[in-house]
Amino acid sequence: MTTLRAFTCDDLFRFNNINLDPLTETYGIPFYLQYLAHWPEYFIVAEAPGGELMGYSAAVLILCMFTVMGKAEGSVAREEWHGHVTALSVAPEFRRLGLAAKLMELLEEISEKKGGFFVDLFVRVSNQVAVNMYKQLGYSVYRTVLEYYSASSGEPDEDAYDMRKALSRDTEKKSVIPLPHPVRPEDIE
Repeated sequence: MTTLRAFTCDDLFRFNNINLDPLTETYGIPFYLQYLAHWPEYFIVAEAPGGELMGYSAAVLILCMFTVMGKAEGSVAREEWHGHVTALSVAPEFRRLGLAAKLMELLEEISEKKGGFFVDLFVRVSNQVAVNMYKQLGYSVYRTVLEYYSASSGEPDEDAYDMRKALSRDTEKKSVIPLPHPVRPEDIE
C-alpha cells in the first residue's frame, strides 16, 4: 500500500533513481529547499511499502519513485493566481499505476483551496506520452514557448507547451483560451 506523507529534507537524498530519467528536469538542492520552505503544502511524498520512493512533483513530492513539485503564483487582480507544477516524475517501475494522476489531483485540490484560477505546467513538445496524459487529466495547450528548454551546453534545445486546466474559480474558463501565436521565455510573466 502506498503511503502519502509530508516531504522532508531527508527525502532529497532518496529520489535520485527518479531523477535519472532523461525526461525529468533536475535541480540543485537549494532549489528544492526553496520550494519546501515557501510552499510546503505542495510537497507530498508517496512511499512504497518497502520505503522506496515512487516519484515526485514540485508541488507535491511523492516518495516511492514518484513526486510532484509546485507552487502558487500570479496576480489575483488580473485573475492569474494559480498553481504551477514545477516537476512531476514517476520512477519507471511505478508507472502506469495512476500515481501521476493522483499527484496532479492533490496539486489541483491545494490550488482550489488557495483560490487559484487554474493550474499550469510546462512540458517538452516531444514528450507526447506526458502531453497525452495531461490531456486525459483535462489540461489543454494554452501556448507554445519557443526554445524553453536548454541542452546541457546551455544552448536552446526544445520548445515547450504551457498546458493549463481551469479551476472552479475561473467560471468563464478565460485562463485556458489558447494564445494564437507562440511566445519566447522572456515573454512569460
